[in-house]
Amino acid sequence: MKVENTQVQMRKGILEFCILHIISRGEVYASDMLEELTSARIIVVEGTLYPLLTRLRKAGLVEYKWVESTSGPPRKYYTLTNKGSEFLSQLDKTWKELVDSTNKIIKSSVKKDSSK
Repeated sequence: MKVENTQVQMRKGILEFCILHIISRGEVYASDMLEELTSARIIVVEGTLYPLLTRLRKAGLVEYKWVESTSGPPRKYYTLTNKGSEFLSQLDKTWKELVDSTNKIIKSSVKKDSSK
């Protein structure tokens, strides 16, 4: 078993959560999302991002509008809907619970290791 595979799965598991957080800050263009995710080392490619954005839109969590661009074709800017904000709020609560639970387990493991 390769650690890289598990690391990729962990990142994929929080991708939707991170994307919703990025969008929650205001109108955002997909390439800006990709840039932020990449800089945060949550590597994602367009082939992953666009289907996820479509799924979030169909679920009523995000919406988009077309904005004319001076440097090329119009751009799609995404925003969170009210339903998306409520959904993200629930995910925030779950995230905090997961972090607390995981830290409890990790810290317990450290204590056991140090008692050897």
